[in-house]
Amino acid sequence: MQQTSSDIQADPDVHFGTLANGMRFAIMRNVTPAGQAAIRFRIGSGSLDENDNQQGLAHFLEHMAFKGSTNVAEGEIIRILQRKGLAFGPDINAHTSYDETVYKLDLPKVDADTVSTGLMLMRETASELTLDAGAFDRERGVILSEERLRDTPQYRAGLGIMNSLLAGRRATMRVPIGKTDIISNAPVELVRDYYRANYRPERATLIVVGDIDPAAMEIEIRQRFGDWKAVGPPPITPALGTLVTKRESADVFVVPGGMTSVQIAWTRPYDAAPDTFAKRRTKRIEDLGRMVLQRRLSTIASKADAPFISADVGSQDLLHSAHVVLIWANSETDKWQAALTTIDQEQRRIQEFGIVQAELDREILRYRSALQAAAAGAATRTTTDIASMLVSSVDQVFTSPAKDLSLFETITNGVTAAEVNQALLHAFSGNGPQVVLQTARSPQGGADTVRQVYDASKAIAVSAPSGAADVAWPYTQFGEPGAVVERRTVEDLGLTMVRFSNGVRLTVKPTKLRANEVLVREDIGRGRLGLPKDRSAPIWASRAVARSGLKAMDCQDIQDALTGNIVGVDFRVGDSSFKFVGRTRTEDLATQLQLMTAYTSDPAYRPEAFKRVQQVYLSDLDQDQATPGGVVSRNFPGLVHSGDRRWTFPDRAELFAAKPEDFETLFRPMVSNGPIDITIVGDVTVDDAIRMTAETFGALPPRPEAAPSNDWGDVRFPAANKAPVLLTHSGRADIAAAAFAVPIGDLLSDLPRSFTADIAVQIFQNRLIEQFRIAEGASYAQQVDLDLSDEVPGYGYAYFSVETEPEKVPRFYALVDEIANDLWSHDVSPDELARAREPIVETLKHQQQSNKYWIEYLHHAQTDSRRLDRIRDNLSGYGKVTAGDIRVFAATYFSLEKFWKFVVLPATIR
Repeated sequence: MQQTSSDIQADPDVHFGTLANGMRFAIMRNVTPAGQAAIRFRIGSGSLDENDNQQGLAHFLEHMAFKGSTNVAEGEIIRILQRKGLAFGPDINAHTSYDETVYKLDLPKVDADTVSTGLMLMRETASELTLDAGAFDRERGVILSEERLRDTPQYRAGLGIMNSLLAGRRATMRVPIGKTDIISNAPVELVRDYYRANYRPERATLIVVGDIDPAAMEIEIRQRFGDWKAVGPPPITPALGTLVTKRESADVFVVPGGMTSVQIAWTRPYDAAPDTFAKRRTKRIEDLGRMVLQRRLSTIASKADAPFISADVGSQDLLHSAHVVLIWANSETDKWQAALTTIDQEQRRIQEFGIVQAELDREILRYRSALQAAAAGAATRTTTDIASMLVSSVDQVFTSPAKDLSLFETITNGVTAAEVNQALLHAFSGNGPQVVLQTARSPQGGADTVRQVYDASKAIAVSAPSGAADVAWPYTQFGEPGAVVERRTVEDLGLTMVRFSNGVRLTVKPTKLRANEVLVREDIGRGRLGLPKDRSAPIWASRAVARSGLKAMDCQDIQDALTGNIVGVDFRVGDSSFKFVGRTRTEDLATQLQLMTAYTSDPAYRPEAFKRVQQVYLSDLDQDQATPGGVVSRNFPGLVHSGDRRWTFPDRAELFAAKPEDFETLFRPMVSNGPIDITIVGDVTVDDAIRMTAETFGALPPRPEAAPSNDWGDVRFPAANKAPVLLTHSGRADIAAAAFAVPIGDLLSDLPRSFTADIAVQIFQNRLIEQFRIAEGASYAQQVDLDLSDEVPGYGYAYFSVETEPEKVPRFYALVDEIANDLWSHDVSPDELARAREPIVETLKHQQQSNKYWIEYLHHAQTDSRRLDRIRDNLSGYGKVTAGDIRVFAATYFSLEKFWKFVVLPATIR
């Protein structure tokens, strides 16, 4: 951390220090959420530090850190942490990159024992790992499974393009996942060599953030880590190579199953100079110019007959190996030429004619608004977010949000368009332009064809951009504010419930959980359940609703008009309602409500927005088909609803045949006429929320009441099967997915059952992980989901899936049978029950300290009081579950004759 070698002031709330052995630490007290802490242990070493015969072993070592150490037996680390309330995955995790390995513990409690246990485990990781040969061999299969899982078309494309940009640098030869032959065959001594050489105190940084006493924490850190000594002399830093000098170039990356995209890139050597004000100013000025270009491209993308589906502009220091400036566009397969031509000409237009002051001022306003919102909410940043930011700033100065805003004001004070234009000239210089086409099928002529298209575009002179007219936000008045005809409070939950004269309902939950944050949710109509079940409808096009904008202005005009506001809107289709959701700051709540009301009362349903979403899904089909996970995610919802068309994703023919008018016909009557239920949660007063809602939603014409309905369209879980439903994927022949699910029932009709189900499913998952992953090394990824509907009576299920090798699918199902038989034949031990229950309870406590929890749990609470009972009983309900309850539940629901099975195999070996 460059806190002492810079002219920028570090965040004074963070206490930085260095031990005598060279290990650095950062400690910060933060009480959001209260009673929790986050520990991050960063080793400044990754795949770049591997020898040729160690490729993949830095990442392998990260896995082995959970396999036993001097003072913790193999298999006990996860169990110890589960007893403390940590969940494997969300709270216990790690990652390995090119230049770092980071271990993460999110502690749900900050009692002395829990915090000391977390620090103890990090100290064990530092120098005490046993790296047992047997455990090493068992973990090989897990690593190989992770390699298969990562190896998607988009991953291969991204890696190939990155390696092209970084040609000549060591990073191109050191992908963190490594080489499969080394993972399969390397002797354990090689990972021990890497451990001894690279896990050294002078390379380590320990970060602790949370509801702790920094002074006491420093004492404990010094006591625990002060005796850590490096083994042997520091390793020789490997040569990182020299970036290959490139002039103009063209290339094609063919990725079967991948999307079509074009990019133009420029690279220059990485600047390793310290983090200073001057360096930040240079970057920020360039960023402002890049943001103008981004806005111009977004405007083009929003128009009818746009040459690309989407476009973006990026700039980053890539793996400390090069500075990269990149313009790219995703396009339809046969329109990449138009996409390339457009991004080239827009880049040359901004380079030749620059930007104008009005464009710069708009981006400054937008950037300032985001920084002001961050500064206003700084006091309630979450502990985990701060810990992650500290990790990512190890090579920079960690500054407070207030300091970030102050620096920005200093940087932009008096900045001119001319200065930004000079920065853009520098940005688009260096090695390049490097033009790349990514496609599933190479065009005839390959890279020569790409070069010809690019040369033809460059031969066309560009003209100065036409000045964009300022746009004003027109949706400020919706009529006479609505009158409140009903108002009541729910004292124990801090809720106020209101009904306006036009039928609109409002539930308000004021909180101080996040300073200056307000979440808004609008539920309209009956969602999927209000649609016919026997015919296809373009539900998948829901993304296009928000992207269509409003009758008076398209989506880009909305962004321009509201540049200084922190507002946004997203539209989703739920089972029992259509939903608009948004997140804003307190001072922008009125504008947020205006925006959502406008989308409700004056939507546009533009054909061009529909077509863009349609093309994204068409482009994704081959990519989805190329992996088991893609096939599962696309087909699973329809399968577990017995083929009900409301949950079934369309095939290529149906997608292609869909028309814009189908999109409008589906959504307009639902949005324009359905009952409206508003929920507002966050840093707002009840009176302000009611007044602003009265001026917006309350002023709309009358809406019908949300009448209770018993017509749920016969939503059914599929019948049990002995032979699994079989689908295929087009990817690698050594990867498959296997899944099973069991029907349970809905959530709200039997809350005690839901608590038992949650714990029983967690026990089942823990056993699958311990046996199929840890003991047998057969799978890296397990997905478990308990989906008990709070919207469809009687419907809900538990779902378990793994990705593994095809030949291990039978073993998965045999293991499932063994676990199920044991659960309904024997009581689980008190320890196993606690290890399942504690992470669930602690996670729930954490969630309850967020606005997101309340906005999710409170929808439709006015018309269904069971939702309030669920909130009240959540924590106590889990505490009442006994081992006997688990056994009865398993006998009822985990019986083999109720299992529904689903397999995805490679098409080549079906």
